This record gives sequence, structure tokens and C-alpha cells, in this order.
Amino acid sequence: MNHSSNSPLQAPTGTTAAASPCVPQSRTIDAKTRRKVIAASFIGNFVEWFDYAAYGYFAVTIAAVFFPSDDPQAGLLMTFGVFAISFLVRPVGGFIWGHLGDKIGRREALSWSILLMTGATFCIALLPGYASIGFGAPLLLLALRLVQGFSAAGEYAGASAFLVEYAPANRRGLYAAVVPASTATGLLFGSLMAAGLTGLLSTGDLESWGWRIPFLLAAPMGLIGRYIRTKLEDSPAFLEASESSTPEGSPVGSLLKNHWRQLVQAAGAVLLNAVGFYVILSYMPTYLSEELGLDATRSYLATTVALLTYVGFIFITGMLSDRFGRKRILISASILFILFTVPAFMALESGNFLVIVLVQILLGAMLTLNDGTLPSYLAEMFPTKVRYSGFAVSFNLSNALFGGTAPFVATLLIATSGNVLAPGWYLMGAAVISLVAVACSVETSRKPLV
Repeated sequence: MNHSSNSPLQAPTGTTAAASPCVPQSRTIDAKTRRKVIAASFIGNFVEWFDYAAYGYFAVTIAAVFFPSDDPQAGLLMTFGVFAISFLVRPVGGFIWGHLGDKIGRREALSWSILLMTGATFCIALLPGYASIGFGAPLLLLALRLVQGFSAAGEYAGASAFLVEYAPANRRGLYAAVVPASTATGLLFGSLMAAGLTGLLSTGDLESWGWRIPFLLAAPMGLIGRYIRTKLEDSPAFLEASESSTPEGSPVGSLLKNHWRQLVQAAGAVLLNAVGFYVILSYMPTYLSEELGLDATRSYLATTVALLTYVGFIFITGMLSDRFGRKRILISASILFILFTVPAFMALESGNFLVIVLVQILLGAMLTLNDGTLPSYLAEMFPTKVRYSGFAVSFNLSNALFGGTAPFVATLLIATSGNVLAPGWYLMGAAVISLVAVACSVETSRKPLV
């Protein structure tokens, strides 16, 4: 651990590219450049997940606006169904963005992905509801959600690879933790906005225009994020790999042919993140209000506390993974979820607000052990020429199959079984699979990127 006076996210004064095996000798990376990289990665990912949070936290309102109101639970299922279907394009997006990121550069791919994402989000704010155009409303909503899903496929993977390739060798876990931190911050702002609007506006005003506000904010934030990204040079590791060897004809083809074992292991390792993230940080307000009867404002408040915990612990997890290795931290996360998830959901049934908040803090802290380590683990698992592709394909495949469907599956499991603990059992099963996948992989924290 470095105890110099520098910020933990900065290299010590005078650090150059030669200090890290992942950086070419001829390029110097100063602290100012690294700060810009951190800011660009944070803002872009923040915008994306603020947009996603708006949809998840306003799910009940969106169901009332875009679907027939005869059966509220059916409308909620259809809303989460649209959420899940939008994830089906993410593996396709992972292949395409991964190909672009490995062929033309991380910076270019990230600059275009944020523009596409925020444009689609802004258009959602302008959509008419079911009362105006009938089934045309949910169809347009689905189309824009598909665009969101496609563009989001390149964001998390690209930002993580970008940060890891710019980071000092002994701080890659800490740097990569910026990505899940920005994700949680986006969700946090979405939760605060949802809580504020729900508390201040009547149901009529919320359904008429209030839910549109967070979607409208996407445009200016997205333009700022794109501007910052276009002012950066591509990562040193990518530039060195491009200059020192012949580029891959097809990065994805090389990935599937030569690195399929790592791809399978990575997809399995992502499973706990995919299910845990969307159940704990996105679906939970709906679960607390619709299944356990907690009022909406308090549901949002409890999730906001969990998000604050998550952001607070995520950088600690990144530093722990730098010190003790990625595998140890990821395995610890899986074991904790196997042991404590179902008891935690049983405690939520108490209805006691303090207990609910404490459970949310526990679940958020457990999730950081996985999420704070995963970006560096996945980026380090693949060589530079297929790093973006390997990360994007594995991450988006698991999220498409299990992450985006998590709110829908959780709602469906409760509806069919009548057991409100069903989401907890589902999350525990995901932890078992991730445990096996990580245990079969190799430690990545000490190996050079190039």
C-alpha cells in the first residue's frame, strides 16, 4: 500500500509510464492526465446509470403511463419485461463495441456510446403515453430502450479497460473501482430524484410530467461526457499494442478461438454482479413498496442509504483487491452472499424501517466486494488486443441473461410461488455459480497488461 501524500487515485509525483509494466517506455503519464481519465470515465458511466436508474425507480409510474391500467401488477410485469428485453441486445452491443474498441481505440468507442445512450434517453422523455396513442406508446418505449441497451453494452467494459490501462500497475483495482462507484452514484442521484419527486408531486403530476424530468437531464450531461472524452489520448497499453504488432483481423474472432476458457470463466464470475446489482440497487425500492407494503418514499430512502454505503466501500474494496488479489475478494463476496442473502430477506419482512436500512447496508457492503473487484479482474483476464471485446462480451452476456431479467424474474417468482423470499434464493444461486467460476480462474492482479 502506498502511503505517500498523493491522492490514492493519482500516481506519485513524477511517476512516468516506465514505472508500470503496462505502459510503454516512451510515454509519460502525469497526474493531470490520469485525473482527466478518471473524470471522463466517471461522468460517462454516471450518465448511463442515472438514466437506467430513472427507469427502474419510476417503474410503477411508467407502468401506469405506458400500459393499460386494468391490472397494476400486469403493467408492472410488462414494464420490467421491457427493461429485460432491452438487455437482449447487449451481447450484440458487446460484440460490436468490443470490436470497435479493440480496432479503432477505447476513446472513440466510448465517445460514441455515450452520445447514443443519452440521445435515446432524452427521446424517452418526449414519448406520449398509452392514453394518447395506445399500444404505440409501449412499442416506442421498447425501441428506445433497445437503443439504450445497445449503447450501454460498450460503456462499462470500455471505461474499465480505459482506466486499468492508464493506472499504475499496483493500483489497477483502485482505479477500476471508479466505474462501479460512478454506477452507484448515478443510481444514487436517480434514487434521490425519485424520492424527491415522489414526495413533492401528486400521483397525477408524477404520471403527467414529473417522471420525464430525469430523462430530460440526459442530453446536457451526455454532451459534457462526450466532450471530455474527445480531449483525451487513447490508453498507453492500446497505443503500444497497436504500434508493436499487427492488429487483429477480428478481435472477437480471436477471442472466441484463443481465449474461450477465460470468456466462460468471466461470464460466470459476472453472474453475481448481474443479479445482485439489479436486485439490491435497482429492484429493491419496488420490492419494498409493492411486496412488503413500505411506502414509496421510505423505500427510496432505504435504497439511498444502501447506495451511500456502496459508494463508501467500493474504493476500499478496490484497494483490498490490489493488496490481497482479485480471487480472494471475489470468493469472499460469493461466500457471504451464500450465507446471508436469505436471512437478510427474512429480516426485511419485519417491516421495521431501521432493520430494513441495516439490511440494505449489509447487502450493499457485501455487493461492493464483488463489484469493486470485478472491473479490474475482467480487464486483466484478457490481453490488450482483445481486452475490450473479452470484457464487453462476457459482461454483457451475463447481464443480458440474468441482470436485465432480474427484476422481472424476481416479480414473477413471487407471483407464482407466493414466497416473498424468492429473490433472495435467486441471488444465492447466482453466488454459487460465481464462486465456482472464480475458483477455477487464475489470479490476475500481478500480471503485466502488455
